[in-house]
Amino acid sequence: MNGLTFLSPWRLLALVAVVALAITYVVFQRRRSQYAVRFTNLELLSSVMPKSPGWRRHLAAGAQLLAITALVLAFAQPAHDIKVPRERATVMLAIDVSLSMEATDVKPSRIEAAKAAATSFLDDVPPKVNVGLVTFAGTSRIAVAPTTDRRAVADAIAKAELDDGTAIGNAIESSLDALNSMPPAPDGAQVPAAIVLMSDGTTTMGVPNQRAIQDAIKAQVPVSTIAFGTEGGTVTIPNTGEVVPVPVDAPSLAKIAKATGGQTYEAATQGQLSDVYSKIGSSIGYDTTISALTQWFVALALLGFIVAGALALAWSNRLP
Repeated sequence: MNGLTFLSPWRLLALVAVVALAITYVVFQRRRSQYAVRFTNLELLSSVMPKSPGWRRHLAAGAQLLAITALVLAFAQPAHDIKVPRERATVMLAIDVSLSMEATDVKPSRIEAAKAAATSFLDDVPPKVNVGLVTFAGTSRIAVAPTTDRRAVADAIAKAELDDGTAIGNAIESSLDALNSMPPAPDGAQVPAAIVLMSDGTTTMGVPNQRAIQDAIKAQVPVSTIAFGTEGGTVTIPNTGEVVPVPVDAPSLAKIAKATGGQTYEAATQGQLSDVYSKIGSSIGYDTTISALTQWFVALALLGFIVAGALALAWSNRLP
């Protein structure tokens, strides 16, 4: 929830009248005190005047001023933003399981950190949002079709195994296929959908990125990308012992996100990756809407007038 805002802020100019009223009250009270001092026979004054409530008499006036202030604020239409869980939205997670994800520049390894962060992402998405999983290396496959069964997705993430190659374009195409299998909304409206693709490398085989981008644009599905890893990542070839550099390719992933209307992120640690997934879950799983607060300010004003009346009756035997 965001902070307080006003839909008609120009109406707050009426607060000037409230301030003027407060100043007028103070001026009249000062004059009243000066008149009492001019009455030289103070003993006679105390005998003819009823006992004054003293400072307490100002409480009723203060309550009235607060009530009027609340009414002015209500007149300016106060509101705030709230997040409302989306209904029937679908998110496809596409996770890179190429051999470069074995690099240990991210502890304990890129793939283990990615699995942990992707699993925690499932808790950031509202329960009614469908989540599916695509894993990709040299090819891609739909590991879990879109579902609200978070356990099924979490189990598939845990079982993902590394393989040769990187086919980012294939991952986008498989994600689009999974999204196309979802039934439309009852009213025929397009169901909100998005792809979240996490990778550390460059497409080396399969469908070209540009073709996949065009298909995502045609389907009106934004692809948000996460470039995971560091420039200094390396892997060791088991048979030869050769150390091969596997730097993250952030520009290629950023290009995909920009072209499809998604967001692009970079993460170099498991903590940063978890933060990115949390932001994505919030932006995809919720819509922001304006909630009016006028009724609460009117209620506050009513309470203020009631308090002012009660104090006036208790200490002055009359309404203010």
